Amino acid sequence: MITIKRTDSTDKDFLSLVSKLDKDLAIRNGITNDFYAQFNKVDKIKHAIVAFINDAAVGCGAIKEYDSSTMEIKRMFVPEKLRRQGIASMILKELETWSKECGYRKCILETGDKMPEALRLYYKNGFVQIPNFGPYTNVQNSICFEKIL
Repeated sequence: MITIKRTDSTDKDFLSLVSKLDKDLAIRNGITNDFYAQFNKVDKIKHAIVAFINDAAVGCGAIKEYDSSTMEIKRMFVPEKLRRQGIASMILKELETWSKECGYRKCILETGDKMPEALRLYYKNGFVQIPNFGPYTNVQNSICFEKIL
């Protein structure tokens, strides 16, 4: 059974999963990774999720205020061997619920064109592609999404 824990970016399980995510992204993004890494620092994240199977941390995600009505989804990760079990969708739904509880009306996010499993996840969960926002505005390999809550 999968359980979800709300926490923050100081959580040791969250930080361990983010470390694995960063290693995966460094491989996928190659020489462009430094550009993306500057937007993925966790020190200002107050809302993080860790998913567990029994006592093992199996996935994470976070939200960070983008503006007064919008939360940005960050740091979504499930290790490859655990994908396709619904873990990421559970994390995403909990982040949406938490955003709504905090009074936000929509969630936005950015992912890369080298992340096909992430693209499938967001489409499957009702996110729609939007023009690239903020620091990703003119970045060709970024793909941005939003979902009205």
